[in-house]
Amino acid sequence: MRPYDLQGGLLNCTAEGFAKAMDISCHSFVRMARLAAPLMDDGGTLFAMSYHGAQKVVANYDVMGPIKAALEAACRYLAFELGPRRIRVHPMSPGPLKTRAAGGLRDFDLLLNEAVERAPVGELVDIMDVGFTCAYLATPYARRLTGQTVYVDGGVSIMA
Repeated sequence: MRPYDLQGGLLNCTAEGFAKAMDISCHSFVRMARLAAPLMDDGGTLFAMSYHGAQKVVANYDVMGPIKAALEAACRYLAFELGPRRIRVHPMSPGPLKTRAAGGLRDFDLLLNEAVERAPVGELVDIMDVGFTCAYLATPYARRLTGQTVYVDGGVSIMA
């Protein structure tokens, strides 16, 4: 994948770059689910990481928006297929987090600053916030939840 495949806008992304991003960020989750499901005799929970750019246009998110939209759709279909086996599937949509993957996004610091300004709670979420939410969703308290994208973003996604 060439740097401009991730940073040059969707229009300039090559077919090879698009396919590689789809494989890494979407189909890899389907492959993982295929391998994990037979091991989950008593049911269980699968988590995928998405981002608000799957639902709304986020400047500089470029090709990853459509890729994450595909991931969220794949999670809905997996939730449908795996539900009878008591396996729940949750696409998680955290606010911007400082990760290695985020380092590849152009103007990521601007995205972080904007999230703080727009968040009703007035601060960024961190990896622990996402972990706490996943922990809850993996418990019997969330036994009837599956397939819905869960936002852990301090409320940024509700803002116009």
